[in-house]
Amino acid sequence: MQPEFWHDRWDRNQIGFHLQAVNPYLQRLWSGLELEQGGRVLVPLCGKSLDLSWLASSGFEVLGVELTQTAVEQFFSEQKVEPQIRQQGAFKVYEAGPVTLLCGDIFALTAADVASCAGLYDHAAMIAFPPEMRAAYARHLSSILPTGCKGLLITLDYDQSEMKGPPFSVPDAEVQSLLAPDWALEIIEQPDVLDQEWKFLKGGVTRLVERVYRLEKTGKA
Repeated sequence: MQPEFWHDRWDRNQIGFHLQAVNPYLQRLWSGLELEQGGRVLVPLCGKSLDLSWLASSGFEVLGVELTQTAVEQFFSEQKVEPQIRQQGAFKVYEAGPVTLLCGDIFALTAADVASCAGLYDHAAMIAFPPEMRAAYARHLSSILPTGCKGLLITLDYDQSEMKGPPFSVPDAEVQSLLAPDWALEIIEQPDVLDQEWKFLKGGVTRLVERVYRLEKTGKA
């Protein structure tokens, strides 16, 4: 999937994936990670998510990564905050208070960029990539995030033959294959949410499981 796909979606305001509220799993389950307040949290493919502000207001430093400049600019505009902007390596960096958004390719992120990240929140990235890019993304995260990093991963699991992504189906077996070598994984919720998702119902999907994982980087691989 090429960057132009996402740039076009944002330019056309075709952002049905953007939630108009803070993710309820984040609100309910984040405290269970027992991360120290003030710690930095990596949010890959963050868009203009309200989750960023929730994490910041909960006492965390937020490091979001987003490919599309439109999304980054809309986040700060809608939050009525004027960011400081600078160039740092491959990224255009937007900073305001506890929120730093890196505008650029997630695959350009380095271990130095995330060395201070104690947390990871992935609600949008794993399910945004097709299979081959998903595998590369998982390897990349595992290679750059520090041992001990804890987080939440939210995925979707449905019959991919019934509807094409994104968001893509990422079954539990694939998550285990991609992450288990480097991460301790625990499924903490996995409801069928099909009756809440009009787009999937209209598309003919017959089962839609939203699966939430608690992660911890073990560094054993």
